[in-house]
Amino acid sequence: MSVTSESHLAVDPITRVNRPELAIYAAHSDATRGRLISEPLSPTRSHFQRDRDRIIHSDAFRRLMHKTQVFVHSEGDHYRTRLTHTIEVGQIARALARALNVDQDLAEALALVHDFGHTPFGHAGERVLDEALKQFGGFDHNAQSLRVVTHLERRYAGFDGLNLCWETLEGLVKHNGPLTDRDGDGLEAAVPSAILEYDRQNCLDLWSWPSLEAQCAAIADDIAYDNHDLDDGLRAGLFDLEELADVPLSGQLLDEVRQLHPALDDSRTTHELVRRQITAMVEDVIRESMGRLASATPGSAQSVRDLDYAIVSFSPQIEEQEKNLKAFLFRKMYRHPRVMRPVEAAQSILGDLYKVFWEGSAAMPADPQWSLDGLNDLARATRIADYLAGMTDRYAVAEHQRLFDQTPELG
Repeated sequence: MSVTSESHLAVDPITRVNRPELAIYAAHSDATRGRLISEPLSPTRSHFQRDRDRIIHSDAFRRLMHKTQVFVHSEGDHYRTRLTHTIEVGQIARALARALNVDQDLAEALALVHDFGHTPFGHAGERVLDEALKQFGGFDHNAQSLRVVTHLERRYAGFDGLNLCWETLEGLVKHNGPLTDRDGDGLEAAVPSAILEYDRQNCLDLWSWPSLEAQCAAIADDIAYDNHDLDDGLRAGLFDLEELADVPLSGQLLDEVRQLHPALDDSRTTHELVRRQITAMVEDVIRESMGRLASATPGSAQSVRDLDYAIVSFSPQIEEQEKNLKAFLFRKMYRHPRVMRPVEAAQSILGDLYKVFWEGSAAMPADPQWSLDGLNDLARATRIADYLAGMTDRYAVAEHQRLFDQTPELG
């Protein structure tokens, strides 16, 4: 199959009327590089709106509801899950795209799909699969997200995956920026084999920066998890407001809140702090990005990709303060005994499941999609990893309980 561009087809007037005029440097839906498998145009939705809708209606999107962000499900109902985090990223990505006059639907689609490849139990689960697949190149959640939307979702009569636009796939793969130099050499590490395999079929220009919409989604991810992990950490009592005094941006904003509302209780103080910090970060990104756009004067979406730096960025001052906040959260939250306690149990659960399926002492589901018959070692390991990575936390626990006499407690 070859990539078929649909850019020569006229956009229906309904779609045109409902879309504001975008900046020249935006990713324009009617100039998309197309889908791997050509489809008729929608009379009511742009290409990127259609991608967003397919993402929302996918099985992978619903599973995010029961996947760990930081706290496992047994900790309580008010902490972020992968799904609530994803929705919050989408809101921030749209706000940034709106301010920069680029396509909000593409930015939102990329925000909503960016965590599809995450395993159950957060990074603990990813470490298990990375070790299990070490001899086959390891496990990478961005590469797994690509596998989900190009292969593992099976909803449509004419193709596997979601058959998303080139621009959506590009932004998903380059969530953290370019993967290679112009010669194809990996920048920081070897490019995951799943990405290279797909790139041979549908070249994603792995050497370039992605669109501004993708850059909006990527930095929205940072803003969301910085602030909402701070909120969850305070709510859980892993640290208190007083400990934020030495965190430059948070400490300054906390002082402002207390000066304006000296009698405010800690719960509302936390919410006010987080709200103000999100606003400060978003407004900083908009100012910095507008300045970079004025300096670079890109004349198209492609000229954005051709730059050797990102347009959408924090200012140097806020970037340094954001790093300080991340370092604080790493010390006080991500390495807190209450957060680390379930890690060993989670790793044991997923490791046990991989082992029994690999050894054949337990059967994979009867669905032909998961059959291991006739597969070589690489294909066998990949299929088991696909199955395990798609599990929710609670399904992984239930599978372990079904197959083993004792299951480690996550709480």
